[in-house]
Amino acid sequence: RFLDPRGTENYGQRIDSKTARRIDGDVLGAFKVTGETLQVSKLLAPIAPRAILCIGLNYRRHAEETGSKIPEFPVLFMKQPGALQNPGDPIVIPKIEPVEVDYECELAVVIGKKAKNVSREEALSHILGYTCANDVSGRNWQIKKGGSQWIRGKIFDTFCPLGPDIVTTDEIPNPNALKLKTILNGETVQDWTTSDMIFDVPALVSFLSQGTTLFPGTVILTGTPQGVGMARKPPLFLKDGDRVTIEVEKIGKLENPVKAE
Repeated sequence: RFLDPRGTENYGQRIDSKTARRIDGDVLGAFKVTGETLQVSKLLAPIAPRAILCIGLNYRRHAEETGSKIPEFPVLFMKQPGALQNPGDPIVIPKIEPVEVDYECELAVVIGKKAKNVSREEALSHILGYTCANDVSGRNWQIKKGGSQWIRGKIFDTFCPLGPDIVTTDEIPNPNALKLKTILNGETVQDWTTSDMIFDVPALVSFLSQGTTLFPGTVILTGTPQGVGMARKPPLFLKDGDRVTIEVEKIGKLENPVKAE
């Protein structure tokens, strides 16, 4: 999803960093790739989410590094659409009292077909594709100031970078066989694989759809591996001037600078 030189929003099939073939129709319905080539003036997050559902403690090694029990059921929290951020645009540290801002590389699932009460076997057929996500987290607001809930530390503006592309399911038949990593200022700080998920992608889609409609455009963040900043000694939190890159195998790189508000 991008802006062309006229400022018009488009979907396209990437040719390179500056050009794309225009997509005609609705990417959440019927669409086709046209032969028209457009200039890409600015990348946008690849979807404007209908909802952002997030799964916590979904990697075994991450649960262990935080001293948490392996969950019996998926741990669900949410982000608001205002947390969305484009590739290349800054993660903004709020100017309220100090926020301990952490990075979390994640595989994001984009629902393409309405899902309710779907089985594990049906789950992948309801997915449009996958993209990179950074579940940016204000740890002190998540843990100390959230009233025992995580959401408050997760919904600050710009705390959900997504992108740069959605890669459709035909190109990623198994989403639980992908390498993913976080690179902070040139140093790799997370480096693992989606095979370590406690609840894999089909299980998550099926679980979340029970009694609940997942509409097209819903984005599911599937959890992060070990190596988060709050678990390090000393803790490693984001600061003004940092640069964070999320990489997911077969999808690409999501890069964002960090700046203080």
